[in-house]
This record gives sequence, structure tokens and C-alpha cells, in this order.
Amino acid sequence: MILAIAIFSAVYIGLVVSRSHRALVTWAGIAIALMVGALKFGEIVPSINWNVLGIFAGTLILAELFIISKVPETIADVLINRSPNLGMAFLTIVAFTSVLSMFVENVAAALIVAPVAIQLARKARVSPVPVIIGIAISSNLQGTATLIGDPPSMILGAAMKMNFMDFIVYQTRGGSGALKPGIFWFVQIGAIVSIGVLFFFFKGMKRKLDPIPVTPVFSLVPSFLLILMILLLGCASFIDPNFLWFGGTVCMAMALAGSVWFSFHDRHRVLRILRGFDWSTAAFLAGVFVLVGMLDSRGAIGAVVDRLSVLKGMHPFVLYSVVVWTSVVLSGFIDNVPYVTAMLPVVIRFAADAGLPVELFAFGLLIGACLGGNITPIGASANVVSMGLLHREGHPISFGGFVKMGLPFTIAATTAAYLALWFVYR
Repeated sequence: MILAIAIFSAVYIGLVVSRSHRALVTWAGIAIALMVGALKFGEIVPSINWNVLGIFAGTLILAELFIISKVPETIADVLINRSPNLGMAFLTIVAFTSVLSMFVENVAAALIVAPVAIQLARKARVSPVPVIIGIAISSNLQGTATLIGDPPSMILGAAMKMNFMDFIVYQTRGGSGALKPGIFWFVQIGAIVSIGVLFFFFKGMKRKLDPIPVTPVFSLVPSFLLILMILLLGCASFIDPNFLWFGGTVCMAMALAGSVWFSFHDRHRVLRILRGFDWSTAAFLAGVFVLVGMLDSRGAIGAVVDRLSVLKGMHPFVLYSVVVWTSVVLSGFIDNVPYVTAMLPVVIRFAADAGLPVELFAFGLLIGACLGGNITPIGASANVVSMGLLHREGHPISFGGFVKMGLPFTIAATTAAYLALWFVYR
């Protein structure tokens, strides 16, 4: 157990130091664990949650096809043309990005809309910094709202046996099995409050806009496949209540159908999409599952839960607040995927042993971990990519400059979501 904890801690430090080599650091840790006997080779494949990897891979490929269809660009252009002034246009772009990131990976959502925002800022002769930061942090916020929005949400789905609709309406555990609002609605409460923060940054931009050309839609097929995927994922609890295979199978099937469809239009581009697939993140996710499985099988997670038993006498709201705000602070600087994967089983077991609402603590952990990444420019991949876009456009921004916008956004969104979640699930 001590070896397992030491190796996991070393990998975690490696991930903090080197975000660009996450898969290499993770699997190097696995190799060391195999050599010293903290992990057995036969434990690797069973430890990986293949259903989550299938959901991740399928939605990533389908998102690429959705981008190619030009539907997101078309919607963004229409929304801009209907905005009364520049400030509202920027706010509309940010809001659209946040909705898009519920169904498309956060970095992809930011990259779809950022060029439109930059072009608009260039024409208006204003700095694109506020709108690009707004795009990044809003995509991170709404990626928490659905099962397919972000890897930590997929990890929560696996841990809590949740399908797509459980994020919308959730049936609580226990004898009553009461239906309550899912995590989606608490994220929306946070989003509504945080929009007020963004409005403060855009309110002085009163300039009227000239109409821009609307990008023509290439095809609606990826949109239909995305809708069909969501509908099928909503039925997962009836077919696969243990979250073992159905979600990943559906997402991969929709990705395959979309790839076959697009191959009739541009076979070489489909091959480029498949060759450019984010294998690094997929390998990183798989590796994190193996390392956390190692901790569990060696009794490390159980030992941590036992140590936390001294906290059982504290008021539940204090414990809940510690979980949420500790996650916020840590996720501002470290990757939230290994954090959520490792901490979810700890939080779930602790809450169950203490007779506390498991959903409250699990959902609070996810909200804190995902929203905390908005504090700093290194807290989330979308932030890093957006800072790169600004640098390329000749508008580099400092660490502190990002925090001035990211911190109030995070505090507003997290406070609203965490208080609403407490009052509903306490």
C-alpha cells in the first residue's frame, strides 16, 4: 500500500510539473509499479473503464464531424447578427460556447468559436482578451453539466452508475429514491450568476455592429447523429444499469456512422481526423484508471477513508464546504482528471459510512474540481489553448491578468452552484 501511494504521489507531482506529457508520466508510473510489485500485469486491463473511454473517443470523433458540418459557425454568425451591440455580441458568443461545450470537448468548443470572436474584435478595433478568456472559462463551466461534456463528468457517471438523463433528473439512493434536479441544473445556476460577472467586462462596448456573412451549413447529418446519441444515452439505465458497455458502444457507433457518411464526401479528411485523434488524452485516462485501481486494490483508498473517520462528527455543511472549496483551489493548479478519479471513491465511501448524502458530496466534488480550473491560465486545457491564441494575435496576457477575470467568475459560479446543491441534497 505504501509503495502504491508513493508511486501515485510521484505521478501526481509529475503531472503538475509537465502537463504536456501526461500520458508518458502516467504510464511511466505504471511501469515502475509493475517493476516494484505494487501492481500486477493482469490487473491493468480490468482496471480500465472501457465504457468511459468509448464515450470519450466516440464523442471526440463525432465532435470533429460536427465542426466540419459548419453548424456551430452558422449559429454563431446568426447570433452575432441579432445582437444589438458589440458587448452583447461578445456575451452571446461566450454563452453559445458554453452551450456547445455541453456536447463538444471544451478545447474543441473554444477553438470553434474563438476565430469568430477574434475577427469581430479586430473589425471593432478592440482587444479580444476579455472575450477569449470568457470563451475558455465558460466552456470549462458547462463541460460539467452533461455526461459527455468533459472526462471528469464521464468519471462521475461511471462511479455513480449515471446515464445521460441522470445528469438532468437524478433518482437519489436509499429507500425513498426521490427524484431531484440533476447536476445540470446546478451548473446552470452557476452559469446565470457568472454571466453577470462577464457582463461587467463587456458592458462598456456599446458600438453598433454591421451584419456579417452567415456561414453556410455543409450538412445536418452530424447534428442528427449527435441528437440520436444523446437520446440513446438517455436510455442507458434500462439497458445497462451498471454502466458497463452501452454508453461507450453508442458513442463509438455514432462516430463510426458519421465517419462512414463523411467518407463519401472526403475520404482523405476522415483519415486525417482518425490519424489526428487525441490518443495522448485517451492513454492518459486509461493510465489514471489503472493507477487509481492500484490504490483501491492495495487498500489505500480504504485507509484514507478510515483516517477521515475523525471528521464524522463535524457539521455536514462544513464537510461539504471543505470538499468543494479544496477541490476549487487544487484544480486551479493541477489536472482535475486524476484528482476526480482518485477522490470520488474516497468521498463516496466516506459519505456512505458517515450516513451523509452521497450525491451531495460526489456532485460537490465535481463542481469544485471542474470550476476551479477557471482560476488560472494553467487550470484547464481550454485556458492554455486560449492563451496561445491571444499570444499569436499579439495580445499576450499575464498570469495575474487571467486571474483578474477567472477568479471572480469562479467564485460567483461555484458559490451559486454549491449553495443550491446543498439546499436540494442536504
